[in-house]
Order: sequence, then structure tokens, then C-alpha cells
Amino acid sequence: MSERIPFSSSEMEIIGSHITTTEPVHTEPIPMRNSPITPKENYKRAVSRKGSALWFPMVSDTLSVESRTNVDHVARAEIRDLGPVQPLEEKGGKDLFGVEWIFVPVAGGSMVKPGVPMLEDVNDWPEIIKFPDVDKLDWEGCKINAPLNASKRFLNATFQNGMFERLISFMDFENAAVAVIDDEQKPAVHALFSKLCDMYESMIDKYLEILQLDGIVFHDDWGSQRAPFFSLDTCMEMIVPYLKRIADYCHSKGMLFNQHSCGKNELLVPAMIAAGVDVWQPQPMNDSEMLVREYGNKMMFGVTPPEIPEDASNEELERAIKGFVAKYAGDFDKRPIVVSDMRLPQRVTDEIYRQSRIALCGESK
Repeated sequence: MSERIPFSSSEMEIIGSHITTTEPVHTEPIPMRNSPITPKENYKRAVSRKGSALWFPMVSDTLSVESRTNVDHVARAEIRDLGPVQPLEEKGGKDLFGVEWIFVPVAGGSMVKPGVPMLEDVNDWPEIIKFPDVDKLDWEGCKINAPLNASKRFLNATFQNGMFERLISFMDFENAAVAVIDDEQKPAVHALFSKLCDMYESMIDKYLEILQLDGIVFHDDWGSQRAPFFSLDTCMEMIVPYLKRIADYCHSKGMLFNQHSCGKNELLVPAMIAAGVDVWQPQPMNDSEMLVREYGNKMMFGVTPPEIPEDASNEELERAIKGFVAKYAGDFDKRPIVVSDMRLPQRVTDEIYRQSRIALCGESK
């Protein structure tokens, strides 16, 4: 185990800003603390359980690139790279497979153009779905992101459309939900998902030629606000073999695998574990405390800290964060968490850093 370095007040000194992408929502610089190890190293220690993390890693300790090279990001209005801010006229359009997306300003994102699904029956996909030639994507353009290799944060590349989301984009939701349980369509779904894995693996290789990635973030929404879209058995049968293939491929390249999955998906966590997912940051409708308690020794979960009033005194802030940290610090090496800190005021993230440093490592005299 790595040395537990006691906390020093000098770590709260801001010594610069972390390199970051041009993002549609979070545009403020991320301050760089005078920490004894980099956020990247600390995150790796926590999620891998190899070596002792010195503080609770936070989402802001990670950095994700969503390049224009992958036109899925353009279509979905989710560009996060070192290029210019995505203009309104660039948002939406055709994704990697020619599916048309429409940007919805009030939602801040895009949806598939309704009423014109490419597929109604998955058995037709070999004749209708045209896979992109990965080698012909604009990988030269992706090289603008090479400076991210110097980031002291944990660097991911993101894939917006996972297995089930991609199926929805081809078929619309109702048809996709039926396809994964229809015995007459299941074999074709398996074949399609296997072909998608070929494409994702090729794209990961291309990213790795340009970026020194630490991980992949794989988007695949599995649930609504109240329940999953499908049963655990269906997920195990239809999705896990392909999610595991991508996760295993990432692990073979020395990268971690982060599953981004919106919805109340607590019931599907055993599927994530079976697939080899390293991290899931569940939305607040999920019981994160229960997930950490029941499954935290097998994968790392995101946890949202308590809401702190803007006018809270320093004493109130310290008391609230100390209580939050105490819930997870005792078993942190076996059940690490990542703090969902985006949009939190700097004074709150500073206090999470300070209190978790002290709880895990003590304080120098």
C-alpha cells in the first residue's frame, strides 16, 4: 500500500488551473491545488484499490474529451474538446450511421428525428445499416486534443451511444424495447451488437494513437426516473456480453471503464459488475449509500454530497461535510466513492478535499 501522507494546510494553495476542454456547460477553470499527488494518480488509486487514495476523488478530478472526429458528439450537441465552442448551427445533424438528430434548445441536447426510424425489425439491419469506415474519420482533426496528454486529471474519451441507445436511435424506443425480448429478433440484435463492438474497439485504438487515455466513458441509458427499461435477465442476456467485451478491451489496454447510465438502475448493478464496469455515477434517484454498502467492493459509485445553503457559515459547512465524509471514510480502501461535485461552489469542493484528506490520512502538526 502507498504511504499515507498527512494533510497539510499548504495543500489548499491554488497553484494554477487544470487544462480543460471547451464545454457546453462547465466552462469555469478547474483550480489546481497543491496536492501531494496528482488528481489522476489519486483517482487511479481509488478505483483500482491499488495503493491508498489520499482524498475522495471527485468528478472534477477527471477530464473527458468528446471530439468532432466522432460525429455522434456533433449530432448530439456534446462537443467537449480543445476546438471552438460548438455553434448553434452545428448542433444536430447526422451521426456516424446517418441517423438524423434534432437539437432541442430547451433540453440543451438532441433527439432523433421522430417518425422515420431506420429499422422496424432488427433482422433487416444487414441490408439497411451502413457502418462507418473508422479509418476515414477525421483523426487528424482529433490531434488538436493532444495537449490533453499533459493533463494532471484522469483523462477519458467518451462514446455517446452505447448498445441499447444505439438500438433506440435505429428503431425508436418502443421497437428497441421489443427487439431485446422478441425471440425472433434476438439473434439479429446479438449480431448487430457484436458488429458495434468491432467499431468501438477500432475507434478506441485510433484514440489511443493520439491521446494517452486513462479510461473510456460509455453512455448507455438503461432506465427511467422510476425503473429500468428491461429486466436484469434481459440485460444479462442481451447487453452484458458486449459491454463486457468493450470493458475487457479497455482493461487490456490499461484503461478503466466508466459506465454512464441515466435512470433508476439499481436493479441492474449486478449486470454492470458482470460486465466488468469500474465506475458508475448514478443519478440521485438511486440509493447511492446502499449501492456502496452492497456492491462498493466490486465497483466504484458516484455519490452526491449534501446540499449546502449558499449562506451557510464556515462552521455549518464544515459540520455538514465532515458528516458526509464520515459515512464513507472508514471502509474507503475497499469501498471507494467518487464525489459528484459538478456545479458545486468552490468552497464546498475545497471542504470535501480537506475533510477527506484528514479522514483518510490524518493531519500534520
